[in-house]
Amino acid sequence: MDLRLFRIWGKSSEVLGNNIVKEIKSYKLSLDSFRILELLYSKGPHPVQKISEKFSIPSGSITYVINKLEKQKLVVRRQNPEDGRESKVELTAEGKARFDEIFPKHVEAISDQFSVLSRQEKEQLIELLKKVGLNAPRSDA
Repeated sequence: MDLRLFRIWGKSSEVLGNNIVKEIKSYKLSLDSFRILELLYSKGPHPVQKISEKFSIPSGSITYVINKLEKQKLVVRRQNPEDGRESKVELTAEGKARFDEIFPKHVEAISDQFSVLSRQEKEQLIELLKKVGLNAPRSDA
């Protein structure tokens, strides 16, 4: 039973994830670019290092992704006046306008994925997944 549950859960996660990645790519954005834009959109400016840590993106790769977003005029880097080694990334007006357009469509795409469930089923699934996740043994590997 546990193996069957794990397989179904894994396959469901894979299908849902693939659908959302395809939707994100339809905006001509990579998954990393989208995640960074979403973070800046919802939480405001962030230091490059914190973004790198939050999404486990190596420093060389985060520089590449942010450079691409800067070339598209979606973000700008600003030096920290108190620490010249640190820069914060923030959305430009153009970046905010673009995400104002994209984000509602993204939310709708996610909602469509779960439209087969009632509100009660969604709440139940949330609680069950939290229960499993919070009680799973942690590995440091």
